[in-house]
Amino acid sequence: MNTPQHYDLLIHGGTVIDGTRAPRFAADVGIRDGRIAAIGDLRGHSATERIDASGRIVAPGFIDSHTHDDQAVLSQSDMRFKISQGVTTVIAGNCGISVAPLRPDTPLPMPLGLLVSATDPRFGTFADYLSALRQSPSSVNVAAMVGHSTLRAVTMKELDRAATPDEIAAMQELVEEAMQAGAIGLSTGTFYPPAVKASTEEIIAVGRPLAAHQGLYATHMRDEAAHVMESLEETFQIGREIGVAVVVSHHKVQNRANFGRSRETLPFIGEAMQHQRVALDCYPYAAGSTMIRTDRGMLDGRVRITFSTPHPECAGRDLDDIAAEWGVAKDEAARRLQPGGAIYFLMDENDVQRILAFDETMIGSDGIPTGESPHPRLWGTFPRVLGHYSRDIGLFSLETAVWKMTGLTARNYGLQGRSTLKVGHHADVVVFDAATIRDTATYETPIQAAAGIDAVIVNGAVTWRNGAHSGAHKGQVITRTPSAAKEAT
Repeated sequence: MNTPQHYDLLIHGGTVIDGTRAPRFAADVGIRDGRIAAIGDLRGHSATERIDASGRIVAPGFIDSHTHDDQAVLSQSDMRFKISQGVTTVIAGNCGISVAPLRPDTPLPMPLGLLVSATDPRFGTFADYLSALRQSPSSVNVAAMVGHSTLRAVTMKELDRAATPDEIAAMQELVEEAMQAGAIGLSTGTFYPPAVKASTEEIIAVGRPLAAHQGLYATHMRDEAAHVMESLEETFQIGREIGVAVVVSHHKVQNRANFGRSRETLPFIGEAMQHQRVALDCYPYAAGSTMIRTDRGMLDGRVRITFSTPHPECAGRDLDDIAAEWGVAKDEAARRLQPGGAIYFLMDENDVQRILAFDETMIGSDGIPTGESPHPRLWGTFPRVLGHYSRDIGLFSLETAVWKMTGLTARNYGLQGRSTLKVGHHADVVVFDAATIRDTATYETPIQAAAGIDAVIVNGAVTWRNGAHSGAHKGQVITRTPSAAKEAT
């Protein structure tokens, strides 16, 4: 580039990890009109704003492959818990629950109640929801799925049974509307009460509209414990029958009797990948978080309450202590605390590491942005992978870590022009210190911004810098480009 150019933003002196898994290289990055305009030696070029990235890594903004940020991107639009850890794009509508479509009179069975409160606005169509996001942009980009449990809540008066043909037809119409509006796929949460009674055949039928739009199917499977293999097979069958790509959400094997079974599940997933389009994600913790449940399988280990509507004073306390104080059994204490949320310590660290290290595993936080004592994954997932698992433990290289949260995710979800540093791509960028990046959020103090994140840029706008939010809200609604999902990287 012999002719001096002017850029809106020039990130100079850094080391680029471009999100393709290629080796890092020294380069400057020039940004203009929300896009990456140049990568290389840009000395002598001018810029309206500059970021000195000397001694820092310059990488694509991270994609959180599994979130429940559907309502938060509107009601907490600064999205500090994601921007502060380098996330520039969130995939919403997971586990069968989405905030649209909902009528004013639609009940909010848990876990849908984790996303939507009685005072939140309702969106009668998926188009209405995406329109609201476009009119009031978040600080992050949003790609969203429509949730099967939400569809059941809208179309069925009783959820403890299979859907009738008329109800399935009504759900199909809602899936079609969502896909035409810009949804990227359909998610299910057959583990949860609103969809436990949904048959495999119901899900296949409801998902039929996905094929014409080349949407994808993501699932919180029926069972991640004793029957995990059967649940994986059901997931793959649904994908084959509909003819779409599938995503195994937050893959895990839980409960002590199943510790070590990732040695069984991962080869099975790898084999399925040879015959159909399969993807998976996980979060880097040995504890999960969801609604307060009373079933024994969920209460076998330590349980920490994140919030309780009838007993808000119990947030941040262990269920064992609450039960002892009340003089009741653990399941009875859980029942009294409902509705609410909890953290469940049900996984083995060796399985967590094995799943994280599996070559095709994407990174997703599965964070629930509710209450004052959330799971630390809401604020810490991505720095934890980069710092603890990549740098400190050496589970994989930094290039691979970045790829798992950028290029791999963009490929699997069909998000074209995102999350690789390439001229012409959207300028979603994070600048971080590889030597100091780490998660600071803990189970005791979960609302803590990560260390080592210097700057986060969303569509060309500096949104987070030196530990502070700039006030920028430049996030966009992202729709799926199926051709991008088919490309190998």
